[in-house]
Amino acid sequence: MTKRYERLREIRRLDPEKDFLEIYRLTVTCEFPWDITRALELALYRTYAVPSIGRLLARTAELTERSQKRYDDTALLLDTVLEHGFESDRGRTAIRRINAMHRSYDISNDDMRYVLCTFVVTPKRWLDTYGWRKLSGHEVRAFAAYYRTLGARMGIQDLPQTYDDFERLLEAYENEHFGWDEGARAVSDATLELMGSWYPRPLAPLVRGASLALLDDSLLRAFRYERPGRTARGLTRGALRLRARAVRLLPPRRVPHYARQNPEIKGYREGYEVADLGTFPTPGVRGCPVPHPRSNGSPGA
Repeated sequence: MTKRYERLREIRRLDPEKDFLEIYRLTVTCEFPWDITRALELALYRTYAVPSIGRLLARTAELTERSQKRYDDTALLLDTVLEHGFESDRGRTAIRRINAMHRSYDISNDDMRYVLCTFVVTPKRWLDTYGWRKLSGHEVRAFAAYYRTLGARMGIQDLPQTYDDFERLLEAYENEHFGWDEGARAVSDATLELMGSWYPRPLAPLVRGASLALLDDSLLRAFRYERPGRTARGLTRGALRLRARAVRLLPPRRVPHYARQNPEIKGYREGYEVADLGTFPTPGVRGCPVPHPRSNGSPGA
């Protein structure tokens, strides 16, 4: 058991404000690769419940008609920054691709900042509940610094500075903006279908049921899903906690595991170029290609 915590001791010897990339990389790729993948999936899923986000995603059809490609590209672009760093050629290319895609649409700074908050808050909450250990204070500070840096590279304004700032902003934004939208529900259904497609067909209904059992009531209300029963929730969450106990008994991972190695990435069996990932503007179309009404002068989609 002593060896199981040796990497945590290594992390605690680092400075979370200066060494945040190294800390984040160790935590994500060595300590919790499976958990962080699930947590980031849930983080992105949460954003659909903000109608301006879910509606835009539905109108682009990226998540309803090309779900697997959108999943792959998002995971691989974020993974490139994590693996190679902000200053590397590959990391810069990935961030340029992310920024170019976002600039193709009218997305408000508030929505962009909220999405960033989900990347910080959701993993901590997931690991506190289902991880083989909770995040240390060092790791929490490093997560905030990592995404603060990513947000700055994406041109997001008025970034939160600490984890508590990220969490307060997330909670306030969800309380104000979570709500029903038909397009957002379609994106949610397509995402649940995608997750089910990763397993043998007979298991798809079980995967959907387990996924819904992990959602909090605010998400279920926003998408108008029936609240899963106590048994379904208990079995799903109990299975994850049982997994955590088993993982705690394993020796520490020696070789980092990156998202590009995940079996859920289906579309790039022959490899990929970072510059080719994502979506590109439609030829001849200037400005946001998705028509939508503006409200209160906001650029939000």
